Amino acid sequence: MRFMMNETEGLPKRLRIALVTETYLPEVNGVAITIGRMVHGLCERGHDIHLVRPRQHRDDVATSSVNYRETLVKGMPIPGYPELKSGLPAKGRLLSLWKEARPDIVHIATEGPLGWSALAAAKRLEIPVSTDFHTNFHSYTKHYGIGLLKWPIAAYLRHFHNKAACTLVPTDELQKQLAEEGYRNVEVVSRGVDTQLFNPKRRSAELRASWGADEDTPVVMLVSRLAAEKNLGLAIDAFYKMREANPDARMVLVGDGPARERLQKQYPDIIFSGMQKGENLAEHYASGDIFIYPSMTETYGNVTIEAMASGLATVAFDYAAARQHIVNDSSGVLVPMGDEQAFILQAVLLIEDRERITRLRNAAHEAVRLQGWSHIMNQMESMLFKTLHTEGISNGQPEFAAATD
Repeated sequence: MRFMMNETEGLPKRLRIALVTETYLPEVNGVAITIGRMVHGLCERGHDIHLVRPRQHRDDVATSSVNYRETLVKGMPIPGYPELKSGLPAKGRLLSLWKEARPDIVHIATEGPLGWSALAAAKRLEIPVSTDFHTNFHSYTKHYGIGLLKWPIAAYLRHFHNKAACTLVPTDELQKQLAEEGYRNVEVVSRGVDTQLFNPKRRSAELRASWGADEDTPVVMLVSRLAAEKNLGLAIDAFYKMREANPDARMVLVGDGPARERLQKQYPDIIFSGMQKGENLAEHYASGDIFIYPSMTETYGNVTIEAMASGLATVAFDYAAARQHIVNDSSGVLVPMGDEQAFILQAVLLIEDRERITRLRNAAHEAVRLQGWSHIMNQMESMLFKTLHTEGISNGQPEFAAATD
């Protein structure tokens, strides 16, 4: 185990970090997976983590290890996301916990009632706060019939994050966007990909055969939550146009969500593989050929970089992770943001050119091969120390309490 060698006098080499999130593993979504990686990376570097999250189900219990513990709070299902919980307000409990074992810094990953409670408790105790901006909740409103709430939600998010010492975002593009919208102290900490897990070597002829595909059959993949905000209709429209160009093409949708039952009934010739995790997910990615990602509501889009690492020729709109990692027609295909007809056209042109598919697949893997989590965690660690230095906090707190709640 190594500790960060920090050169700023008066700051600890090992941080006590209270990390507050309303979603966490084994829940399957980009935020939960990213926070899981963050916790693992910070613990590996010797920092002490106190994770606060909602209880996911009745049998859920808090866990602990040498430099990790959990506190579980009450939660309620999120409308439109019944499999996820929003933590209920818990300011009093957090005040008590953090008075007893004071963290050096509080990092808040989500902006729900639990996140707000953490922000208020930390402010009361004068503990520095950093936040993550993971999800464009205000851009989801039109997909759930609450478009009138877009601007109030946007104002709430800005108010929430501006109370923190800094807000972390995954791309330069999002940093610029939020700065233009009035967010202060926005810093970029990118995201990584597990290139040992997501790798072309996991390609499975047996899995492809189960889809009715041999090695010459083009398989079009989409890995996504199956929900309105993911723009799934565009992916399906693109696939049917692709199949006109190549009647042998197959489409595989990996994921689950409220739209799955309707889509599965409406499109029986599309293969719905359901939720996949770990090596099974990696095998599904690598067994495809083309990845089409039509979403326009991402802050990053972890699936884009996972698909690239798995060796898929990717078609995506020119923003977020795609803009950060794809060089157009070199390591993938970028489409002007919002141009759905261009998206369909580029998908069709790609499936018509087998040699181009092969070239882009090889280049995609190479483009993200060095984008591992170790480098990203160095960024995260440095940003936490920078926040402490800016806030002028010294290491005068009591030792980390390792007991589980």
